[in-house]
Amino acid sequence: MGLSMPILAVMYVFKKRVGLHGRGKSGGVRTLIAYQIEGRAFFIYSFAKNKRGNIRDGELKALQVVAKTLLAHDDDMLEHLVKVKELIEVVGDG
Repeated sequence: MGLSMPILAVMYVFKKRVGLHGRGKSGGVRTLIAYQIEGRAFFIYSFAKNKRGNIRDGELKALQVVAKTLLAHDDDMLEHLVKVKELIEVVGDG
């Protein structure tokens, strides 16, 4: 079964196709992102498109739990998780 979007009313899990340098999107990876409107975004899973077509329903359910947990954390908890290296903060360039 394919990944449907949105999965939950307030929280979303999106599949983003990402091209790799020199290989384009067709040779790239799929990345799953947990996102909450006007909130945060977390990269939660990725896989090479040439290794698998999609994720299984059970994996999607587990990732929904991970997404819900991450999106529920307040700023203090997220700062702590970054400090203890449980999360890696990715900062964009603009």
